[in-house]
Amino acid sequence: MSAISDTVLRVEQRGAVRKLVLNRPRQRNALDAALVDALTTALTEAEHDPATRAVLVTGAGPSFCAGADLQHLLGLSEAGESPVPFLRTVSDLTRRIEISPLPVVAVLHGHAVAGGLEIALACDAVLAEAGTLIGDGHIRQHLVPGAGSAVRMRRKLGDSLGRWLGLTGELLPAERFLVTGWLHAVVEPGRGGDEGLRVAQVLAAASNPAQAAFKRIFAVLDDEPSIEEGLRRELDE
Repeated sequence: MSAISDTVLRVEQRGAVRKLVLNRPRQRNALDAALVDALTTALTEAEHDPATRAVLVTGAGPSFCAGADLQHLLGLSEAGESPVPFLRTVSDLTRRIEISPLPVVAVLHGHAVAGGLEIALACDAVLAEAGTLIGDGHIRQHLVPGAGSAVRMRRKLGDSLGRWLGLTGELLPAERFLVTGWLHAVVEPGRGGDEGLRVAQVLAAASNPAQAAFKRIFAVLDDEPSIEEGLRRELDE
């Protein structure tokens, strides 16, 4: 198992499921370079492990993920560095999740905002604990997204809701998203981990070359117009 397992990302093996736990609870699991690199590395390791047939992504502490770490972005600014290279790594991570041959399940709780929502939008199945606040939120910081919100929200959530979340920055409770078909389920607080593992185990039990081929087909069909083109346009803004 990777050495990152006890730092910003906890990595646990639950049978055929590789569980990745975002582990910056005091920062509400906000994304910095170390966490993004750890997630990317852990996904690669899972894909190369024949015993792993599905991935589960959760968060430690009060929230799933509150988005990019503003302190990290501020540090880049103070050092005179552009945030775009860092944002590109987050964008690349969401794309890696989307095209991974392994099915990826996300369990949301507390808050899933900005980059947290972008990670969830790239997953194959998403569950949320009741009361979880979900939204894009970039506009509240006078920002545009850099990791897929503008590309995926309208496709996954529907045009009306996707535009609303993007243009208002509003956070809505998980229950509001059930009608979109995007959330697999809303479960009782504290039950997300167990139910997410169950869903990941169902996907793992169905693992075979056809499942990976299905994911490739879904990715190709979703790329009309190209998701890569949309992701580049986000970063260009």
